[in-house]
Amino acid sequence: MGLDLNRLRYPIGPFTPPSGGDDVEPFIRGLEEAPARLRQAVDGLSEPQLDTPYREGGWTVKQVVHHLADASMNGFMRTKLALTEDTPVIKPFEEEGWALLPDAKEAEVGLSLAIHGALHDRWLVLLRSLRPEDFERSFRHPASGIWTLRKAIAFFDWHNRHHTAHITGLRERMNW
Repeated sequence: MGLDLNRLRYPIGPFTPPSGGDDVEPFIRGLEEAPARLRQAVDGLSEPQLDTPYREGGWTVKQVVHHLADASMNGFMRTKLALTEDTPVIKPFEEEGWALLPDAKEAEVGLSLAIHGALHDRWLVLLRSLRPEDFERSFRHPASGIWTLRKAIAFFDWHNRHHTAHITGLRERMNW
């Protein structure tokens, strides 16, 4: 009996956008908890373990950690753009290409854990200062269309849990 490949790719299931009236506070709490969950997921892993892909054909644990810092930087910038411009068109980032750059493959994970934690702290100051109607502000993604901040914050909460589950799932399968 083999492992379910879809379950390895989407350990917490695919992203489901929130409905228009969903409270954003659970998503904001998720972003608040994300850095500690990520730190805990990689705590005590050796370099060979950090260089292990979470699934065949997938990124290494190290690449996942660096990706989460990269993605959160993009999420923070998208938030600020949506708050200061009228439905700006954002520039997507080439996740696969970024994951292959030397910093994502070789840099110690502590660098991205620090960035991720500090960035989330700053992002939370901004998010907790917003009025409910501010979460209806939006940006346009060239490939996926209009995203309200409500949807984007829900996505980045899911995204952090999704990739952290890649690491914790690997640890469970490998008995690390």
